[in-house]
Amino acid sequence: MNAIDDADALWPTVDRLRAWLDAANDRPAEEELLLRVLKLAEEVGETAQAVIGATGHNPRKGNSHTWQDVESELCDVILTAMVTLRTLTPEAEAVFQRHVHGVARRALT
Repeated sequence: MNAIDDADALWPTVDRLRAWLDAANDRPAEEELLLRVLKLAEEVGETAQAVIGATGHNPRKGNSHTWQDVESELCDVILTAMVTLRTLTPEAEAVFQRHVHGVARRALT
């Protein structure tokens, strides 16, 4: 099984992606973190653009995207957020799990 296909390898894959980005980076750590947060905003914008394209809301462009494009953009948002969280803390997986459990506890009880 490919490491990317193994659900247990999700966070190790995020770590590898963060390391790959870090290797190509020559900025101070704080600046790089801020730019990764901005990259997250960019990905959210691309998701909005895909929704507009999938619904044909822009009459000039018509139906320029599909709902599969929206799915892909949402995955980019999630992955970018995971890499950014990992950049912020080496405990990203635990931080995320605690947060998900806290939201579920508040919302589902």
